[in-house]
Amino acid sequence: MKTIAKLMGAVAVATMMSGAATVAASAADTTPAVVYDLGGKFDKSSNESAYKGAEKYKVDTGTAYRDFEIQNDSQREQGLRNFARRGMSPIVGIGFSYEQAIEKVAKEFSDTEFAIVDAAVDLPNVRSVLFKEHKGSYLVGVLVAMASKIGKVGFVGGMNIPLIRKFACGYVQGVKSVSPDIEVIQNMTGTTGAAWNDPVKGGELAKPQFDKGMDVIYHAAGGTGIGVLQAVADAGKLGIGVDSNQNALHPGNMLTSMVKSVDVVVYKVFEDSANGNWTSGVQALGLKEGGVDWAYDDDDKDLIIDEMKVAVDKAREGIISGEIKVHDYMSDNSCPM
Repeated sequence: MKTIAKLMGAVAVATMMSGAATVAASAADTTPAVVYDLGGKFDKSSNESAYKGAEKYKVDTGTAYRDFEIQNDSQREQGLRNFARRGMSPIVGIGFSYEQAIEKVAKEFSDTEFAIVDAAVDLPNVRSVLFKEHKGSYLVGVLVAMASKIGKVGFVGGMNIPLIRKFACGYVQGVKSVSPDIEVIQNMTGTTGAAWNDPVKGGELAKPQFDKGMDVIYHAAGGTGIGVLQAVADAGKLGIGVDSNQNALHPGNMLTSMVKSVDVVVYKVFEDSANGNWTSGVQALGLKEGGVDWAYDDDDKDLIIDEMKVAVDKAREGIISGEIKVHDYMSDNSCPM
């Protein structure tokens, strides 16, 4: 079975891409490219989702693409510029950390099409794609609250920045919507880019939460989260994956994953450029647009009882209709819960 996000994503994201300013494309003479964030293209998270989207486009169309895995922050600008100099277009940067690099390089190569995931760059040759992670995180919070037998649940974030606080705040709101008495303990991994790629520390942060009685943990920590989920499995607890569907990593110990359709976004960027339908501007993708959702498949369906599925589906519908308001931490750098 596919995730709910996969079932809806392609059509919904395509709808969101319309209406922005158009940039002239010459895709027939160029090759698309992806520059990944720290952690590499097999991080089981956003990078890997981007890779899968690029691979699917290659299989579907026969179009080759180039990609680059940075090893440190200084290589972001280098990777973008090298591809632009060689005539690659569009060039997609995965992650908010590409904001300054893309803004600089896109100005230098105004005829090259760029895209960035998780940040906004206001230039006529840049497409910026944001996600409403707080809304997807609310849904998994509902599931976590219903699955917890102790009434204590956890969260492990990657880099301590507003974007990750956005995940955490949505999650807490979902948990508290089921029971305001449930305790939520939060830990962040660090304050630098290294926080995304430290699975050992991820496991170290998870274990004290278990010692305090936490029985379900949601991570939003990139590659660091792999260590969190391994600790979850080792302790016989339940984990929540993020970005990609991580349910298959530890079947039986994965309650669900909060998925983001980065793969669909990358595919759409490549496709629009090739078909002369390139658009710049900012798109924000949530539940309604198929940008975020929760994963329900063969690896976790035995953990999701009917009552839980009904509750999360009701919450999903309420958020889309506007009946349920989920506060966005990044709107004022605060969480009301």
